[in-house]
Amino acid sequence: MKVLKTIHNLPEGYSEGIYENKKYSLTKQIFNEGKSFKIYGKELKGNNFISLNYYITSKKEILKPCEMPAQKVIHFLENIKII
Repeated sequence: MKVLKTIHNLPEGYSEGIYENKKYSLTKQIFNEGKSFKIYGKELKGNNFISLNYYITSKKEILKPCEMPAQKVIHFLENIKII
């Protein structure tokens, strides 16, 4: 799944990036020996945020956006530029 590759390319811990010409804080946490991830992005001078969990099971990969559409999360992951 392309989402997993994008998640792997994000730095672990705190970082900052640009998404749609706005600066975001980004936190990536890794759990379960790399089998699950929590990502939270917050617009630094605004109200927008992105929150998701991603799980890798023996049968499939599961994207769990937190109270937002999956397409919003995927668009953010594919377009944020870490600075």
